[in-house]
Amino acid sequence: MQRWIIHVDMDAFFAAVEQRDNPELRGCPVIIGGTGPRGVVATASYEARKFGVRSAMSSLEARRRCPQGIFLPSDHKKYSRVSQEILHIFADFSPLVEPLSLDEAFLDVTGMEGLFASPVDIAVKIKARIKAELDLTASAGVAPNKFLAKLASDMNKPDGLMVIRPEEITAILADLPVNRLWGVGKTTAQILIKLGLKTIGQVAQAEPELLAKHCGQFGHTLHQLANGQDSRLVDSEWQPKSIGKEITFTKDLTALEDLKTELWSQVEKVGWRLRRQKLSGRTITIKIRFASFRTITRSRTLAVAACLDETLYHVAEEIVSKVALNEGVRLLGVTVSGLVAAGGQMSLFDQGDEKAAAVAQAIDKVKERFGEAAVTRGRSMIARQR
Repeated sequence: MQRWIIHVDMDAFFAAVEQRDNPELRGCPVIIGGTGPRGVVATASYEARKFGVRSAMSSLEARRRCPQGIFLPSDHKKYSRVSQEILHIFADFSPLVEPLSLDEAFLDVTGMEGLFASPVDIAVKIKARIKAELDLTASAGVAPNKFLAKLASDMNKPDGLMVIRPEEITAILADLPVNRLWGVGKTTAQILIKLGLKTIGQVAQAEPELLAKHCGQFGHTLHQLANGQDSRLVDSEWQPKSIGKEITFTKDLTALEDLKTELWSQVEKVGWRLRRQKLSGRTITIKIRFASFRTITRSRTLAVAACLDETLYHVAEEIVSKVALNEGVRLLGVTVSGLVAAGGQMSLFDQGDEKAAAVAQAIDKVKERFGEAAVTRGRSMIARQR
C-alpha cells in the first residue's frame, strides 16, 4: 500500500491570529514579539516579510527594516487555544496526528481512500475547514514520507497545496539547494558545498561513505533524504487535553431551537470520539461566535466524568438556553475537557443509565464497522440538511 503523509503548516500563524481577531490589523505589517529593545521576532505577517522581517530576527533589526511595523506581544495562551482547535480538525481526518509545534503537524492518511477520494482531497478539505471554521489559512504538503511532505508544504506558501508523487521525487529534488534537506543548517551546508555538492541531486549521487566521512553518521541520513527516502513514522503518542467539535454555519442561526438541533449533532460526534478513545470528561464548554464576530464561551463542570450523548447534551443545552441571542450565531462549538481514562467498556457509561449505555454501544459498534456516518439519531439528520 502506498504510504501518504500530509504536513500542514499554518501561514504566519501568530500574526494571522492577531489579524483575524483585530480587523484593523489586516493588510498591515504585523510583527509578533520583539516588543522590547532586546526582543526577538517570533512571527511576522506576510506584509512585514516583504520588508525582510523574519522570525528569530532581533527587534532592532526588524524595526530598522520595517519602521512602520506594528509590534505586538506574543499571546501564547490564545495561540495554544487556536492550536487545539486545529488539532480537533485534524482528528476528523486521521487518528495518526503528530504535532510538531503550535502551528504545524503531520498526518498519516495511508489507506484512507475508503473514506475520502484521495490524499489530496483530504488536504483540500483540511484547508477548507481551517478557513471556514477558524478564518485562517494553512499550506499543506502531500507526499510519501515526512521529509517530502514538509518540503512540499513550504513550496507554495501562503495558502498553498503541493503534491509530490513517487514518480516525481527525483525531478523535484534534483535542483533544490542542499539547505532544503531536513537537518542541514549553515555549517553542514558549507561542508557539502566545499565538497562540490550544491544541490540535493548532487548529494543523492554522492557516495554515502564520502558524506559520512565529512558529516559523521548524519551523512548516511543525508544520502537517504536526498534520494527521497524517509522511513520515520508519524508519532501520534500525544494525549488530548480536550475533545470538541465546531461548525461555522453557511447562514447565521437566529432561532434557539435551530441552535439546539445543531448542538445535538455536535454532541453526538463528541460523545462518539470520547467513547472511541475510552475517555470521559468533566467539563463541558460551549463556544458561540455571533454574526458580529463577538465570541463567548460558557462552561460547566460535572461531579462525575461523562461520555454519553444524552448527558453531555443535557448540560450543553442548559448552557445554550441561558445565552441571550440578540444577533445571529455564526459558529457553535462544544468541547469536553478534564478528560480521564474510562477503563473497561462498561465503565465508559455514566450515571448508571443502562438503556442509554446499551443504545450507545449498539450505535458505536455500527460506526466502528461502517464509519461514523453510517448511523445517526433523527435530530442530527435535520442538522445535516441545513
